[in-house]
Amino acid sequence: MGFIIFLKGVLIGFIMAVPLGPIGIMCIRKTLTEGRLRGFVIGFGAATADLLYGSIAAFGLTIISDMIMSQRIWIRLIGGGLLLFLGVKTFRKEPADPKLHTHSSSIIRSYLTTVFLTLTNPLAIFAFIAVFAALGLGYDLSNFSATALVSGVFVGSAFWFLLLSSGVILFRNKLEVNGLRWVNKIAGVLIIVSGFIAIGSLL
Repeated sequence: MGFIIFLKGVLIGFIMAVPLGPIGIMCIRKTLTEGRLRGFVIGFGAATADLLYGSIAAFGLTIISDMIMSQRIWIRLIGGGLLLFLGVKTFRKEPADPKLHTHSSSIIRSYLTTVFLTLTNPLAIFAFIAVFAALGLGYDLSNFSATALVSGVFVGSAFWFLLLSSGVILFRNKLEVNGLRWVNKIAGVLIIVSGFIAIGSLL
């Protein structure tokens, strides 16, 4: 029974990660400009945030979810501002030659930034609750079943970003510095738009 719940969690995590939002764009951009590992670190950070929000939903931690939702305006505002900052920074960034294998930031900083950025979408808690309920996974889960479920969510989310970064890396060697410059500019614009959408959703 626990393994079946784990597999359902994998499916949920995978499905929730597939839509190409700002995190997916960042994963693609990092993979193209700095390599597969750097891209997957972004996905690993997103999977960690999914694990945290999935845990709140699965274990029925209503006190935490209510506290997060009560501050959702500030959380979304901070997240939107961070997206705008990252978008401008990405747009203006000059890419390094991919053949030199240079990296612009530490893995830990990229990971923590992604976790924080993903957590600035508190509505994800209710998305997990809705999906759990749709698959018959309500609040009556035992601690073991809830742990199996959220572990599956983490694995499924991480697996999607592993596939994404692995697929994107196939194009990396075909891009010269000028092509990577356009990758930065396009990614920057898309991230900036995501930031405006996040802030605009508060109006």
